[in-house]
Amino acid sequence: MPDTLSTSQAPASITWLARVHVTLKPVVLDPQGSAVLGGLHNLGFDTVSSVRVGKYLEITLNAPDQASAQEAIQQMCAKLLANPVIEQYRFDLEPI
Repeated sequence: MPDTLSTSQAPASITWLARVHVTLKPVVLDPQGSAVLGGLHNLGFDTVSSVRVGKYLEITLNAPDQASAQEAIQQMCAKLLANPVIEQYRFDLEPI
């Protein structure tokens, strides 16, 4: 008769959607933002006083829980998605 089956399984994985916003730090000059501001003024949008340009990313990942997903996104931002010297980031995370 065979031994009892092993009940150890990998933890269930949840699919998460992270919406990541990367922007320049306030002390860093933003020449692209200045160019957009000039363009808006040329088009008659004189009430616009400043523009900062950034990046928006949507990342879908699998993780067993929210804490693991948050840690993974933070590592992605710190290692690749944002330059910590001149950029800052924030993200929202939700299960999908």
